[in-house]
Amino acid sequence: MASGEESKSTHRVLRISQLDALELNKALEQLVWAQFTQCFHGFKPGLFARFEPEVKALLWLFLWRFTIYSKNATVGQSVLNIRYKNDFSSNPRYQPPSANQKVWYAVCTIGGRWLEERCYDLLRNRHLASFGKAKQCVNFMVGLLKLGGLMNFLIFLQRGKFATLTERLLGIRSVFCKPQSAREVGFEYMNRELLWHGFAEFLIFLLPLINIQKLKARLSSWCSPLRGAPNSDSTVAARGKQCSLCGEWPTMPHTVGCEHVFCYYCVKSSFLFDMSFTCPACGTEAHGVQALKSGIEMSEVNAV
Repeated sequence: MASGEESKSTHRVLRISQLDALELNKALEQLVWAQFTQCFHGFKPGLFARFEPEVKALLWLFLWRFTIYSKNATVGQSVLNIRYKNDFSSNPRYQPPSANQKVWYAVCTIGGRWLEERCYDLLRNRHLASFGKAKQCVNFMVGLLKLGGLMNFLIFLQRGKFATLTERLLGIRSVFCKPQSAREVGFEYMNRELLWHGFAEFLIFLLPLINIQKLKARLSSWCSPLRGAPNSDSTVAARGKQCSLCGEWPTMPHTVGCEHVFCYYCVKSSFLFDMSFTCPACGTEAHGVQALKSGIEMSEVNAV
C-alpha cells in the first residue's frame, strides 16, 4: 500500500504541465493544417471548403494513429515527458490505455469535432420548422458538453487529475514517463535583472532633474577661470565671431550679461525653456537677454 502511494506521488503530473500539453497539441494541429493548405496554394480558392470537416478529421486521425494509438501520448505530452495511463486498472504498476479506450478517445475528440462542424454546416441555411428544432437540439447538446467541460475543469483545478472531460469519462490520466527529480531554482539571474531594472528606473527619474548645461558651464568655469572685465566692448567684439550655443556666426547678436555672444533665437529659446539658464561657456546666470550695443560694428568683430 505504501509502495503504491509512493509510486503515485512519484508519477504525479503538475496541473501546469497537463495544460501546457493541451496547448502544444492545439499549436501542432494549427501548424499541420497551415502546412497542408499551403500545399494547395496554387489551386482554385475554396477547393476544400465543402469538405473541410472531413479533411481535418482525416488529418487528426492520422496524428492519432502515430501518437496516442502507438505511443500512448500526444505530441505535447511526449515533449513534456508525459503519457496516458489506464486509471481503471488496479495494478499499481503502469498500465497503458486499452485499445477500446484509445478508439473511444478518437471517437470523442475527432468524431465529436467533425460532427459539431458538419451539423452546423448542414443546419446553417435551413429555415424549415423541423430543421429549426434539430438546430436547437444540437445547440442544447453542445451547451451541455461545454457545461460538463467547465465543471470538469473546476474539479481538475482542485484535484489535479483529468484535464479534459474525455479523459475523465474514459478513465485515462496523465503520468510521467520517468520519475521527475526535484528541481533546484536559482535566483541569481532574477536578482541581477531586478538590480539593473531598479537602477535604470532610478536613472530615468534622476536625469531629467539635472541641468546638464549649467553643470557643464560650472565645470568649464572651474577648469578655465576668466580674465579681464566681463562687460568690456572690446572683449565682446573679440568673442563675437561665433554663437556660444550653435557655434555659427551670430544672427541678431545678443548677450546675457557676460562677454559671450549668442544668436537671438538660440538664446531666447534656451531662456524660455529654462528660466535658470546660464551661459554654457562661463556659467553666468542669465537674468535677461540684451542686444549688443549699437556702437559695436560687425566690421570690428570681423576684423578681430
